[in-house]
Amino acid sequence: MVQRATILASDPSASRTGQLLTEAFARIRTENEVREVFPDAVLAEVDEQLRRPDLPERDETAVELVTIDPPGSMDLDQAMHIERDGEGFRVRYAIADVPAFLLEGGALDAETRLRGQTIYCPDTRVPLHPPRLSEEAASLLPDQVRPAYVWDIRLTATGKRDTADLYRAMVRSRRRYDYQEVQDAVDAGTAEETLMLLREVGELRIRREVERGGASLPMPEQEVGRDDEGGEYRLSLRPQLAAEDWNAQVSLLAGMVAGQIMLDGGLGILRTMPEPDDGAVHRFRREVRALGSEWPAGMPYGEFLRTLDRSDPSHLAVVSAATALFRGAGYTAFDGELPAPQDRLQAAIAAPYAHVTAPLRRLVDRFGLAVCEALTAGREVPSWAREALAGLPEVMAGTDRRARAVDRACIAAVEAAVLADRVGEDLEAVVVEAVSGGRVAVQLREPPVSDVAEGEAEPGSVVLVRVERVDVGAAEVDLRVVGPAEES
Repeated sequence: MVQRATILASDPSASRTGQLLTEAFARIRTENEVREVFPDAVLAEVDEQLRRPDLPERDETAVELVTIDPPGSMDLDQAMHIERDGEGFRVRYAIADVPAFLLEGGALDAETRLRGQTIYCPDTRVPLHPPRLSEEAASLLPDQVRPAYVWDIRLTATGKRDTADLYRAMVRSRRRYDYQEVQDAVDAGTAEETLMLLREVGELRIRREVERGGASLPMPEQEVGRDDEGGEYRLSLRPQLAAEDWNAQVSLLAGMVAGQIMLDGGLGILRTMPEPDDGAVHRFRREVRALGSEWPAGMPYGEFLRTLDRSDPSHLAVVSAATALFRGAGYTAFDGELPAPQDRLQAAIAAPYAHVTAPLRRLVDRFGLAVCEALTAGREVPSWAREALAGLPEVMAGTDRRARAVDRACIAAVEAAVLADRVGEDLEAVVVEAVSGGRVAVQLREPPVSDVAEGEAEPGSVVLVRVERVDVGAAEVDLRVVGPAEES
């Protein structure tokens, strides 16, 4: 149900439970063949490349860019500046220029193709690139001059794309924000112009997403912390802030522009997902009705999902049912012959789309940016980028599987840790779906653990679940439905 668990504690190994978790996380990475150490040849090559980067001549350091990322992030891929442009808007979105520091065909290039993406665990992250590149030389840190790919996009007053350009330039971010800082400043009316316009542009783009028939799944994030004395673990579900949604819309805008550039140029790699078939939509509508929610006739499913309260546990069953509409995501590469129209679409976005905004953390973005920059400038696409396209879907499919497996296993270990001292207790839970073998998926209200319990109950009902057994080291929890919860 949740997307990622994040340990908020500074020292997760300070207790016996913490030690078991640390060991479990290490085991999970080993079992999933996560490459935690960079070979010496890679580090030596990076040092050499950092001494002679390929820097662009264009200078846009006067543009007052800012970054918005989770607290503590150092691998800053994106920086933005938004201003009014007549009745519309001008969005400049700078993206870290990884090729400026990377020897194509070299040791790091080969290593990144084995890794595919940054892998996130509750106790650490395993980066796609060595930190001296991803968290220092190439990162868009504040008050540092950095090379970047700059998306320069002009929007109409209604948020529709008017013109778009992409070029390499030297840039300098002025300030680093986290999402809560942005939300608080905008809500208070004290935010700088870029952030106030981010809300305006974000809301316009959300409206256009709904009009296109796009959809976002309102998944909360699972966070794990400890008390000040380093004792009991705490688990919470954090609904996404509106500021995160506004920020995501800028990234989606750049990705949609990139997708169209690739299609117009007859060359590229799209992030695709098939539309849900009519049967899946009809099944979801029946499930919504059975769960007691109201989905007005004629309202697109994407618009309906935006009406759900992300902080309301009773809506989790609806969210779980909706996941059936978001399946089959992958990558489609092409060179010359365009994909069939149905194979170009990212259905949740309801438009062609490409990954081009996170090259420090995701392999495919490096190639997509190089392709789009060349096509936009009317130049030949670099051979290293063009030749890699055909193999990237398989590489990215493999790394996506690994990331999901690590994520699921780490979440299971964390959930076992927070239930370690609750064995024998009956806890209130919402049933989110039926599972084969006389079991149900449940979301405990407190602590907010998502797991499978033995027993049967109707999806959407509130039940008591007994914690039968917990093994933190093995990341195992046994739950059993013992009956309906008492009416409050």
